[in-house]
Amino acid sequence: MPSLIVEPPNTQRFIMDRDDRNRNKNMLSLEDTQQWSQSLEKLLESKYGLATFRNFLKSEYSDENIEFWLTCEDYKKIKSSFRMSSRAKKIYEQFIKAESPKEINIDYHTREQIKRNVKTPTMHCFDDAQKIVYGLMERDSYPRFLRSDIYRTLLESLAADATKG
Repeated sequence: MPSLIVEPPNTQRFIMDRDDRNRNKNMLSLEDTQQWSQSLEKLLESKYGLATFRNFLKSEYSDENIEFWLTCEDYKKIKSSFRMSSRAKKIYEQFIKAESPKEINIDYHTREQIKRNVKTPTMHCFDDAQKIVYGLMERDSYPRFLRSDIYRTLLESLAADATKG
């Protein structure tokens, strides 16, 4: 029986076959996978959707936007002001600063505003950049993902399994 392997970037493996999906509602289903095409938000809410989208972006060498967006989501959960300050500086160095390793595509004004915000960081100091990045993903990466071989092959495989089941 063929298996489908979806590998999240952290190299954990989720191995699913038709029987696993029938036994466990948390597994990937055709219906869930089809819902990913409704909106970027639906895609990112699904752990398998997020993992598949991240793998797609990595395959295109354009994963800095999703990595930044996820990093910001984690950053917003920080309670300690010391930890927030330390993490804000790391986020700035990694994603915001010009020529940084994973520099995101944001305008000069937003970049400079964040540079000032990082000096006394709050939970919301990356919100403007996060909104810009989300918009870029929604308009560019997400439509490409929906047209990609990765997504189409996954849908076809799950549809074939559903007809066998």
